[in-house]
Amino acid sequence: MTAIFRRQAGFSPLPLFAFLIATILAFPLLYVTYSAFSAKSAVWERLWATRIPELFFNTVSLAVGVGIATLLLGVSLAWLVTRYEFTGRRMWEWGLVLPLAIPSYVLAYIYTYVLETGGSLEQSWQWLMGPDARIFSPYSYGGAWLVMTLNTFPYVYLLARAALQNFNLSFEEAAQASGATRWQTMFRVSLPLIRPSLVAGLFLVTLYVVSDFGAVSLLRFQTFTYSIYQQMTGRYDYGAASILSLLLVLFAFIFLIAERWFRQQSRFFQTGGHIRTRPATPCGPLQTLGITAFIFCIFSAAFGVPILLLVQWTWQAWVEGSMASGFLTYTWNSTVLSGMAATIAVVIGTPLAYLACRHPTKINLLYLQGAYTGYVLPGPVAALALLTLFTQHLPYLYGTAVILLLAYLIHFLPAGLQAMESAIQQVNPNIEEASRSLGRRAFNTFRHVTFPLVRGGFTVAWILMFLKAMKELPATLLLRPVGFDTLAVRIWLEASEELYQLAAPPALLIVIISIPVALLLMKKNWQTA
Repeated sequence: MTAIFRRQAGFSPLPLFAFLIATILAFPLLYVTYSAFSAKSAVWERLWATRIPELFFNTVSLAVGVGIATLLLGVSLAWLVTRYEFTGRRMWEWGLVLPLAIPSYVLAYIYTYVLETGGSLEQSWQWLMGPDARIFSPYSYGGAWLVMTLNTFPYVYLLARAALQNFNLSFEEAAQASGATRWQTMFRVSLPLIRPSLVAGLFLVTLYVVSDFGAVSLLRFQTFTYSIYQQMTGRYDYGAASILSLLLVLFAFIFLIAERWFRQQSRFFQTGGHIRTRPATPCGPLQTLGITAFIFCIFSAAFGVPILLLVQWTWQAWVEGSMASGFLTYTWNSTVLSGMAATIAVVIGTPLAYLACRHPTKINLLYLQGAYTGYVLPGPVAALALLTLFTQHLPYLYGTAVILLLAYLIHFLPAGLQAMESAIQQVNPNIEEASRSLGRRAFNTFRHVTFPLVRGGFTVAWILMFLKAMKELPATLLLRPVGFDTLAVRIWLEASEELYQLAAPPALLIVIISIPVALLLMKKNWQTA
């Protein structure tokens, strides 16, 4: 190993540092695998006979249902805002990204109120359909499906919109010149050619759904993540939790491999000619009214109604003086902890991203992939590994913020690494070589030449990781020090007791902080090859 380090970096400590970081970040996956296979056969048999079939069916059916719904919503909305010119189109184009600013557990607790028995929505439904009519309960598959669909459709929308904006009009013109109708052209030419983007969007949605904890826990819908949490907190059966964690991770890996294969099979390249984009078709008054009504309904359900309720409840809590006395403390805890996690992540992620971009050897890329394992680990899975490690081997650190910071790093560093890699790749290596030829050492070259050029990308990475840490829930619930609450934890605790006014202020604050980051996604290049 020493020889490899010397050949790659000339005695540089970076490869060794990258190896240590990648090992630490990959530890939860290694531990969960070891613990699952070390569990007694009776535990496996009990889970296979009682829990696993139900959890697998619930998780897969929820992922499939949400995937189909987000595909229909995301593509239709992207098609409308890119192919038609109507009043307010630019506003809706940006507004449809805003649902990403609302954490799933916030949207879940909003809809437990909206869909409650005897609520205003059910009364309206009974006025239309009769006094015996009932809407579905939020504590059901329908409730989980609705919340997750409204929370994740912007992923498909963003990618579909980017693909349609860069779509070559010549393909559609060739199809129509051959006699194809507009509908045939759309379904046989336009949509098949943007399949890579659609598959990437479905991958993001599916990975989000199978790893979500906040929404399914508040809606009491039994999925792998919720059951893992129950095994750890209710039964204290870490062996069973490890088995369920391993199955969940395997499911995520299988889907990841399938998604990569499908995207490879769906690639196409234009070998000649130039790209001509399609101008938006002007709409008449009736078309504008119909399109606006459709978009308005989706936007209201995913963002408008939740925000109005949060503002109303927050105002009521303020006027009545019922706002939690520790609100400022929760805000401070979340801000400081998230800021520390994001800063540390940028520092330790820089060597990984730099080596992968400037010295893309197999071993350096392996380090990077080791760091990316946290991307497919749901919060309870990483928390399970760290909880066992610290209680058995480092008990003096258990119950401190150190373990919580480590959980954040494992879970959210991959999101920052993507932005950091992209920023470094955009810097011409010749600039660094010129600096080195003038006598500057590697560290000084990075500090004075490379870093000023990648500062913007690193800032984006910091913001993304800060926001994700602010919204993180399951690991914080399991690993936080005694008496240490964050905004996300208070939302979950108050919402679990249906104390809507008390949960509203921290929920509204998280949404307000998240909105600029959600809008920032509109400026990113989401087009996939």
